[in-house]
Amino acid sequence: MGEGRGSVGSTSVITMILLFMFVFHPNLIHAETFTVGDAKGWSFGVQNWPTGKTFKAGDTLVFNYVPPMHNVVKVNETNFNSCVAQPLSGSVIFKSGADKITLVKGSNFFLCGVGTHCGAGMKIAVNAK
Repeated sequence: MGEGRGSVGSTSVITMILLFMFVFHPNLIHAETFTVGDAKGWSFGVQNWPTGKTFKAGDTLVFNYVPPMHNVVKVNETNFNSCVAQPLSGSVIFKSGADKITLVKGSNFFLCGVGTHCGAGMKIAVNAK
């Protein structure tokens, strides 16, 4: 008998926790994952890849590429426009070849910091609502 009541109580607690997460963290429910460059991956000429897509804060961008040929650097708008691979404060240069980066609300700027790759179109600007 005691077992039955305990399991019902546990189920209720889990249900309440899940409900709380859905109500107070809606981005977790609706977050999407996008592969930058689609099947082509993170490569030259991807600067127009975000066009026509809608992004939200909490969405994840996956950057697939061959390291060390490329990398991903999250930069500010000034460095994006001038192709300066200076990472944002607290950010790192991503080098795994399968980097997963969560978008923050507002403007998100990424570029390849290897050689002149950024100037060859290996950069994207993504606005997350």
